[in-house]
Amino acid sequence: MLREETVFGPIHSRRLGNSLGINLLPTRGKICNFDCIYCECGWNADGRDDTVLPTAAQVRAALEDKLCALMLDGVPVDSITFSGDGEPTLNPEFPRIIDDTLRLRDAFYPSAKVSVLSNATRVHLPELFEALRKVDNPIMKIDAPTDELAALINRPAPGYSVARVVEGLKRFEGNFVLQTMFLRSPDFDSASPEVLGGWMEIVRTLRPRLVQVYSIDRPTPMAGLQKYTVEQMRELVAPLLAEGFNIQFR
Repeated sequence: MLREETVFGPIHSRRLGNSLGINLLPTRGKICNFDCIYCECGWNADGRDDTVLPTAAQVRAALEDKLCALMLDGVPVDSITFSGDGEPTLNPEFPRIIDDTLRLRDAFYPSAKVSVLSNATRVHLPELFEALRKVDNPIMKIDAPTDELAALINRPAPGYSVARVVEGLKRFEGNFVLQTMFLRSPDFDSASPEVLGGWMEIVRTLRPRLVQVYSIDRPTPMAGLQKYTVEQMRELVAPLLAEGFNIQFR
């Protein structure tokens, strides 16, 4: 399910409303430093025919044209969302693109939020942290409390460290959204006591303003994965709800 445009939509999102998407990665390929077993875009190996990244100037021009057309047509935009075919912060011009996007948002849809869906692997880099801190919704992913489980679920590039991600996210001082996938396979279960307990301790450490807990919604590249229902996930994280954490389910 690759996005074939740099700016696409808007599409209705249960979390973000009428969301205009921005893909900072190739329009006919996939580039990511994760290779998640549940990714709707498929395996990295299946999306390498195109490796051309859009430049900041190209993104700005495409976004300005789209926002102008939508405004003239009276189409509402609730969120401008970076959510393309892979990890958006891998685009080397990401900080400049964020600045351009914020200026265009203010000019065309000042009430819209700017959101970034990221796997948080590069949040420790100062220039990327500063860019992410500027947006309304930095939505950061942690699916596993240990490097060993992350290797099974996210299949990250060498050097990934859950501890380093947690340290990087601490710099937000809670002003970010934490997103986590709950699922199970023959090899692991997000609901097992050691996994769930470790993840809840990360939530308590970071104290994000919002936690988004979700499960599989589309076909996955790896077979045999099983989803959790909203009711099951709500029961699993009941201790965090009782402690007052703001948690969304889908």
